[in-house]
Amino acid sequence: MRKLLQTPTFLRNKKKLYKNQLSELDEAIKAIYADPYVGEQKKGDLASIFVYKCKITKQLFLVTYQFDDSNIVLLSIGSHENFYKELKR
Repeated sequence: MRKLLQTPTFLRNKKKLYKNQLSELDEAIKAIYADPYVGEQKKGDLASIFVYKCKITKQLFLVTYQFDDSNIVLLSIGSHENFYKELKR
């Protein structure tokens, strides 16, 4: 059984969401936990990162994560604007 871990960046971005958005985020996290390959693997210098695209209150959000045999680490969540630029930092 894998552990679900959250980075401080993920937690900080999650705090900015409204209560109704959190329930939709939980559904996205459940989908990632059930099948970590559900997201799209990035290429290049972000090759170890997977991105799951989900609609939260009719807006596209990206959830980034990494995983191995024992853990799924949720890295960040946000809208598409400047998302990858901030992720590289």
